Amino acid sequence: MTKSTNLTIEIYGMECEGCVNSVLRAIKKVNGVQDATVSLEQSNARVTFDSSVVADEGIQQAITDAGFEVGP
Repeated sequence: MTKSTNLTIEIYGMECEGCVNSVLRAIKKVNGVQDATVSLEQSNARVTFDSSVVADEGIQQAITDAGFEVGP
């Protein structure tokens, strides 16, 4: 059974659309992510994911692995 969860993650270190695309690609590679948008202006990502497949920490780790920092 799919359990969709919405999450907003603060992201530090994005400076351009290339950064946005890097973060978006990293998030979308995570198994269980259903949808994601990344905003340079708001310095965040909004992610819809299946929480029975991946936890918040897995998505945050993908962002840090891509070279960016996540907020609390």
